Amino acid sequence: MTKIAALALIAVFAGYGLHALAQGRPDVRQAAMPVGTSSSNGISFLWFYESTTRAVYVCRTGQAGSDVVECKAGTTLP
Repeated sequence: MTKIAALALIAVFAGYGLHALAQGRPDVRQAAMPVGTSSSNGISFLWFYESTTRAVYVCRTGQAGSDVVECKAGTTLP
């Protein structure tokens, strides 16, 4: 009787272990890192580098608070 109970317990733990290992893991991406800023004639620029795609983005905005922020991909690094 104890052998059957031990085998059943081992089967339950093995099933739970397989179930836990089969769970999907979320894909975690790093945020784009700010590289530098500059400003000229009331227009501000900010450069970002994204390491997963190896792309550099440039964002610009005007002086007024109501101006929208425009971000465009500048280039992809080799």
